[in-house]
Amino acid sequence: MLLGGIADDLTGAVELAGMLAAGGMRVALVLDDAPVPPGQDAVVVALPSRVAPVEEARAGFGRAADALRAAGARRLFFKYCATFDSTPAGNIGPCAEVLMERMGAAFTIFAPSFPEAERRVFMGHLFVGAQLVSNSPKRFDPLTPMTEPDLVKVLAPQTARRVGLVPLPVIAQGAEAVARHVAALRAEGVSYAIADAGTEEDLAVLARASWDWPVVTGGSNLASHFPAVWREKGLLAPAGAVAPVRAGGHGAVLAGSCADRTREQVDCFAARHPVLRVDLARMEAPEAALREAVEWAVPKLARGPVCVTTAGDAEAVAAAQARFGRDGAARAAEGLLGALAKALVAAGARRILVAGGESSGAVIRSLGISRLTVAPYVSPGIGLCAAEAPVPLALCLKSGKLGPVDMFERVLEGMRE
Repeated sequence: MLLGGIADDLTGAVELAGMLAAGGMRVALVLDDAPVPPGQDAVVVALPSRVAPVEEARAGFGRAADALRAAGARRLFFKYCATFDSTPAGNIGPCAEVLMERMGAAFTIFAPSFPEAERRVFMGHLFVGAQLVSNSPKRFDPLTPMTEPDLVKVLAPQTARRVGLVPLPVIAQGAEAVARHVAALRAEGVSYAIADAGTEEDLAVLARASWDWPVVTGGSNLASHFPAVWREKGLLAPAGAVAPVRAGGHGAVLAGSCADRTREQVDCFAARHPVLRVDLARMEAPEAALREAVEWAVPKLARGPVCVTTAGDAEAVAAAQARFGRDGAARAAEGLLGALAKALVAAGARRILVAGGESSGAVIRSLGISRLTVAPYVSPGIGLCAAEAPVPLALCLKSGKLGPVDMFERVLEGMRE
């Protein structure tokens, strides 16, 4: 196995697997502690570790790393969000530490840039479009607000290792220049380095510099450049075609992300289809809210796709967190959407779009799915995959912050068999 990938949420895992599949690799995606299947060029493990307690996240990464290594993974890749979602406690630094220890690695880079989605790093500072991340809506994220744009400063409190920088002027000189710079950093006692990147060409240089490292971390775009390098090295054979992600049955959207883009997508969908907006702060009891959502949604499925959303604006999020606490509000939303997914599938829904990484994980785990077949990557936010058990499903698991505004209806229709 050329690569064992570990992603800190499910939508990130789907994106990583999709990019590797688009590069011609045979890829499987498994959740949590599900068995690692044989006969793959890469296996990606999805873990709900982004906002988990640090020791829980570290333990999960340790189990995943051990399983991937036992299955023959030659190197490990840690995929996290392009906005470097984390807090001073973690979990990017602590989880990377586990992989470094398991693989005996002395150095790695952190390269979250996703140019296609306008996430770029320059001189260690993360930009969302033309804004520093600290000036973007990401500063209001209810779980991982990003108020510091300097990623060296963000990562440093999460690790005891020294953190440095691989700056853009070095990357512009090519992979050999990056290798020399890394050697100099290591001589200074640096183990971790934030890597600048503004274009796909920059990421391709970083991939050429790190293709044989035991541990690499970053966004899925960095990993997308590995297959071409491995093919040049004679390590990767062409993969067969992947079947389209399609299914019969009804369509439904479950939106848990509070990102501005998800709320825009819900509003767009609402212009043509029914939408139920659940106000978590006013929810009397989870059982009653679930019953109301099921009674609202199920009779409408035969007439076309429906959407149920727990997403709200900053004021609604603050009200929900005041009532349930930060983590409690997230658990309430995920629990409702997961239970609702089971009811919708029981009523004949077979095409399901979920908005939000944590929400996607909650829905898939509630449905008892442990393995997904991922379609080749198409564009940001459109993570298509299929599940065969317990029932055949066509799924789109999207990051809350990404995807075209009008994607909900279009993607559901595209998954129709």
